[in-house]
Amino acid sequence: MSSPARPRILVVFGTRPEAIKLFPLVHALRRTTADVRVCVTAQHREMLDQVLEIAEITPDYDLDLMLPNQSLDTLTARLLTEVGKVMDTDKPDRVIVQGDTATAMVGALTAYYRKIPVAHVEAGLRSGNIYHPWPEEVNRKVVGAIADLHFAPTDTSRDALLAENVPATRIHVTGNTVIDALIETRARVDSDPSLAAAMEPLAARFAGKRIVAVTTHRRENFGDGLKSVAQAVRRIARRSDVAVIFPVHPNPNVRGPMAEVLGGLDNVAMIDPLDYPNFVRLLSLCYFVMTDSGGVQEEAPALAKPVLVLRETTERPEGIAAGTAKLVGNDEEVIVTEASRLLDDRAAYEAMARAHNPFGDGKSSDRIARIVLDSFT
Repeated sequence: MSSPARPRILVVFGTRPEAIKLFPLVHALRRTTADVRVCVTAQHREMLDQVLEIAEITPDYDLDLMLPNQSLDTLTARLLTEVGKVMDTDKPDRVIVQGDTATAMVGALTAYYRKIPVAHVEAGLRSGNIYHPWPEEVNRKVVGAIADLHFAPTDTSRDALLAENVPATRIHVTGNTVIDALIETRARVDSDPSLAAAMEPLAARFAGKRIVAVTTHRRENFGDGLKSVAQAVRRIARRSDVAVIFPVHPNPNVRGPMAEVLGGLDNVAMIDPLDYPNFVRLLSLCYFVMTDSGGVQEEAPALAKPVLVLRETTERPEGIAAGTAKLVGNDEEVIVTEASRLLDDRAAYEAMARAHNPFGDGKSSDRIARIVLDSFT
């Protein structure tokens, strides 16, 4: 075990959103005296690699556990075994996980089995429904039961932890690191537009139209929910003043329904998932966003883009309360109605676009790094 003077910190993540939210923290920790190691599970292989390349992070451990359509229990079992081996080899003084994935839950659990303290980045998000988002809501609660440092992005998430009897001294409101990542990446794209060159043909193709950005991947929407979302997108795209850019998640449960309903439409560009600089460029280009992603609910308001949330509940109620986002679920009529309101009612659009983003100021990673280092003194 390394000495407190140079504590060994193992950062564990596996998906693209985790990588986006953790790369600024990895950089911040590496500016300290800590010995920082990175373990990736590759729960999202290609999309994860895109972020690692842009962030200039080479993992110390790459478990490459992604398999097509593997079940949650199979994934969890494989994660437990392989992440456990890494911890036995690395012997970290602290483990850091982020968010709500199977990787985050298992990273915390395997650390607990070895009595290694756990820090949870983006702690305290709760929808109050264990099946929405599923399985993420329970993943977060498991991590919350184990962690001794809880980095809550907002006062609301802090209050949720306090309601679960987490000691106040273990909770730190830091803002969300995704805003750090967004600000850093947008600055890089502004200084070097070639980083987001993949978006330029679409920007030219849809010049003069208002672009609606769409993302969807949540398991609870699989099946009829995604079909309903696709039908709504099809109706919105019928407008001559609108174009839709839709980076489609590689999961066949998403690609199949979307291709069936939206394939061949002139005003809809279904494209492969974007690397992070190109996604930031898409957020800059679009008029508003329709998504079931948690991270996008935080990112888009930072660029003054309204968000229609394709879910029945959200563990990020701060955006709803602030007016930057609105829950629309996966009902076709509700989606079309709310999208039309943003397109046709300028006052409604401006009210959402100008609302204050409650999720951060771009300095969260430095705050977290300082607190982590102070935990060893």
